[in-house]
Amino acid sequence: YFTAKTLDEAINLAVTSLKVSIEELKYEVVEEKRGLFRKTATISVYELADAIEFAQNYIKNVLEAYGLDVTVKSTFRDGVIKLSVNSNSNPLLIGKNGKTLQALTELTRLAIFSKFKIRYKLIVEVADYKLKKYKKITFLAKKAAREVIQTKATVKLDPMTSDERRVVHNVLAKFSHIETESVGEGKTRAVTIKYVD
Repeated sequence: YFTAKTLDEAINLAVTSLKVSIEELKYEVVEEKRGLFRKTATISVYELADAIEFAQNYIKNVLEAYGLDVTVKSTFRDGVIKLSVNSNSNPLLIGKNGKTLQALTELTRLAIFSKFKIRYKLIVEVADYKLKKYKKITFLAKKAAREVIQTKATVKLDPMTSDERRVVHNVLAKFSHIETESVGEGKTRAVTIKYVD
């Protein structure tokens, strides 16, 4: 917590103490008091570690409420929080075509945003399901890109989640004469692969 006479002063105090820029500072106004002779503002500052710990506990509590015995490990790399979940019912957590896993990811992402008002990139992984899916998507994306280079015709891939689309964009960024773009809304959002000179 940081307290000062004004909100701006409290923010500047936090920025100086934590050695971060104002843009990097994630905070919540706890209280602003205005008295006759005195006024103060108090902010609560969040760090990435707080969000990761919250996400870890949130997903563990949700799954334990369903009677599952779970362990959750977290990592943070390339701007993405990754929660690796292991339980006594991994297939149940993954669901058909990963639907349950996707719903669990969305729930956790919304819970983090609700608490911290920050949109973190998040991946929930169960039994390397996502890793295997990323390998498959990478193979399909490269195959489609080679087809686009030969035919110069645009190819639209099947709809994917945001993290899966990010895999396609990253993999094909290395291809010359290829441009990728996400099109559509919600569950129909997909990547198009175009030929460019």
